[in-house]
Amino acid sequence: MMRPIRWLLPHPFLTLLLTAVWILLQNKFSAGMLVFGLILGVVIPILTARWWTDRAQGIRSLRTLAYVLLVIWDIVIANIQVAWIILTKSNASMSPAWVVVPLDLKEPEAITILMGTITLTPGTVSADLSDNGRYLLVHALDASDPDAVRDEIKDRYERRLKEIFV
Repeated sequence: MMRPIRWLLPHPFLTLLLTAVWILLQNKFSAGMLVFGLILGVVIPILTARWWTDRAQGIRSLRTLAYVLLVIWDIVIANIQVAWIILTKSNASMSPAWVVVPLDLKEPEAITILMGTITLTPGTVSADLSDNGRYLLVHALDASDPDAVRDEIKDRYERRLKEIFV
């Protein structure tokens, strides 16, 4: 038997995300918009819960917050690095590379967050996920050592996502 709170909020983070997106789309904040956003945030996950077969059972909130702060920091630093590369390097001296990253992550949500993180960070983009979900193809703007890019993705992002999704 499913607990009442789990039935009402099968995916709490999705509820919060849908509520926030609704308010942002309205471009104004009011109590009515918040209530309607919460209604959408509760109803949509309930109606779609049966299609989530492999969703994560637990998420560590404090580690999630630390991960979000790390990604924001990395985006700022990567913007500066990419600007420096564009301003100082010629096309001939850049070393773009395709990097294959073997994945230890199993949860689709965690893999999606990893791909989004890589794409949001300037200088890299997630290009493809293998059919079996075990390998990620990443393009790096300037990577003289593709193995170092792979190792950094695994250590900096994937390791932390494994700690978040239990």
